[in-house]
Amino acid sequence: MRKKILVTGGCGYIGSHTVRQLSDAGHEVFVVDNLSTGFKDALINNEQLIEMDLEDTSALKKVLASQDFDSVIHFAAAMVVSESVEKPYKYYSNNTSNTLELVKAAVDSGVKNFVFSSTAALYGGGAAKVSEMDKLAPESPYGWSKLMSEQIIKDICAKSNMKYAILRYFNVAGADFKKRMGQRTKNATHLIKVLSETLVGKRPKISIFGTDYSTKDGTGVRDYIHVEDLAAAHIESLSYLNAGNASEIFNVGYGEGFSVNEVIASGQALFPNTKIVVETCNRRAGDVDIVVADNAKILKSTSWLPKYNDLSAIVKSAVEWEQIQK
Repeated sequence: MRKKILVTGGCGYIGSHTVRQLSDAGHEVFVVDNLSTGFKDALINNEQLIEMDLEDTSALKKVLASQDFDSVIHFAAAMVVSESVEKPYKYYSNNTSNTLELVKAAVDSGVKNFVFSSTAALYGGGAAKVSEMDKLAPESPYGWSKLMSEQIIKDICAKSNMKYAILRYFNVAGADFKKRMGQRTKNATHLIKVLSETLVGKRPKISIFGTDYSTKDGTGVRDYIHVEDLAAAHIESLSYLNAGNASEIFNVGYGEGFSVNEVIASGQALFPNTKIVVETCNRRAGDVDIVVADNAKILKSTSWLPKYNDLSAIVKSAVEWEQIQK
């Protein structure tokens, strides 16, 4: 059934893939984005862009009141762990405070469903696999800003008619296989993005931040999920809520972890004639040893079925996207 959906941060990396999938599914999509990290041309299906900042609460209320939105999907946030340690105010203001105002405006406008882009950074690190019931122990202001946002959503929805799906992302990577959209963040810190830039000659080397982690080879282990699968999880979460199910929190990952060294080796195997120069650096503040998803709940509760659980395919799609970027 066609729905009217508002997406914040829909011109960004994950947001644009999700917006495209929503439009392809026949929904009417409106996008709010200040374009600080997003791009207008990432909207390829004539979705309506409202260029504004979420801090403008007056404008936000007008947008929500202007249409009968069935759902809101909230991506817009700052998301660099190391930066959050240096600039915590930015993260609590841009992430937590803006989420509070958005949730309040959504409830006041009669929005039925709220899907929130959260993070595995809430779990801290050390466990082989983390489930939604595990202890939450953020180790950075970024993680704390998302945890506070989750609590805001849960508390407000408990006293309103709006339901929520909170999606805790693991490490998203890759790009649209038709090369229509991908990650374009300047000075990116995501490993596979940096690896892709190195493989196409945009960076002279790749840095490994720490080799003393309590992992199989001393480098950090993460659960890497293709952006197309992550975007699909949002559509399936909305279907789950629209089917009358209760609010829920879902891990969205593959349940399998790869170390930094293994990811770099995967890129090297794809491009054996390109020598990857690797530099070893000190650990970054806020980074943890290992974070891998227990994804049993989303697999059992929704119709989400990942299609691209292949590290080599993820890296290949990211590199092919990088090759066509200026």
